[in-house]
Amino acid sequence: MEQFIEQYRNKLKYTPTAVVRSALNEIQWNSRLIGIKGARGVGKTTLLLQYIKLKLAGELDHSLYVSLDSFWFAENSLLDLADSFVKQGGKYLFLDEVHKYPNWSQELKNIYDDHLQLKVVFTGSSLLEILNARADLSRRAIIYTMQGLSFREYLMIETGADLKAYKLEEVLTGHTALSSEVLEKVKPLAHFSNYLKSGYYPFYLEQPDVYNMRLNEIVNMMLEIELPLLRGLDVGYVTRIKQLLYIISQSVPFIPNVSKLSDKIGIQRSTLLGYLHYLEEIKLTINLFKESGGISKLQKPLKIYLENTNLMYSIGLGEINKGNLRETFFANQIRYQHSVSYTAKADFLIDGKYIFEIGGKDKTHKQIKDLDNAFIAADDIEYGYQNKIPLWLFGFLY
Repeated sequence: MEQFIEQYRNKLKYTPTAVVRSALNEIQWNSRLIGIKGARGVGKTTLLLQYIKLKLAGELDHSLYVSLDSFWFAENSLLDLADSFVKQGGKYLFLDEVHKYPNWSQELKNIYDDHLQLKVVFTGSSLLEILNARADLSRRAIIYTMQGLSFREYLMIETGADLKAYKLEEVLTGHTALSSEVLEKVKPLAHFSNYLKSGYYPFYLEQPDVYNMRLNEIVNMMLEIELPLLRGLDVGYVTRIKQLLYIISQSVPFIPNVSKLSDKIGIQRSTLLGYLHYLEEIKLTINLFKESGGISKLQKPLKIYLENTNLMYSIGLGEINKGNLRETFFANQIRYQHSVSYTAKADFLIDGKYIFEIGGKDKTHKQIKDLDNAFIAADDIEYGYQNKIPLWLFGFLY
């Protein structure tokens, strides 16, 4: 226990609090069991430590942060840790990277049932399964999914401006007034290209010169460690999956012909469809389907994008298609709180209701002129008009 306390206090000491994600104020921290899922690099660990530092300053002797990839757990159990912690007066237990611990869900269930005064927060991979045969945590835990920085959050970091998040309906009906509100404080287009290139993952603040190198390391860890560990990906296929991601990064966007793709990269069709599903689960791609009640693991996506624009620059080695870049930004920012589906009529169908065409400042209404609830998200404009809305404003949805 002593070694964990020392490591925890040391981490806490060096945790910065100048920049705090909006998620910190959205989580119901009073719940007894909270799970935070998300891709590597989006800031889950920092969020836990910032919450402790900012909100539990008077309870440091009763709180503990532990990463479950510690060698200590090779000979000891999570249950043992929780029991010992509670006996020493522990009230708040923060468990990082629970997917690294083999029996995490069952033991968390037991901790929840046995220690009624203990509050537990845990983080894990975006592949984390809360419901399984032995321990159904879905009835006990409140689960949050964490995403990378929105364009709004990035602007707040870069400029210090206090900028509000807006609901999608507010943007659709009042975008001119909202644009004015933002433009009184910042010039979004002055920062937009930097965000698209290297502003999505919070670690860009630490060592900007090696940002792409770190991002490549994260992608490699997802493909070489997390997918084999949690989804049984054949490690021999990792190079071919990287080839697939490169192809997606170069497309306008990528419309998969699964049979041809299967032949090209040498993976059987059914296996390839499963891997496409896993790539979306792990937050490396956005797969678009026709609107439906449920998506099968073996259903063919009709369009595929990389999950965010920073991945395009990293995986695509800087060779970027502008149209794909714009569509990737829009899909990434809006799908955090809304459903995004394929439509043959335009680029996106949102919530089964709103149709969007994405383009540059000269994009016309020709393609959507006869459609209801149809909008253009246009790049390179500060203000919109009627149903033509600045693309950057869709980065203010969270």
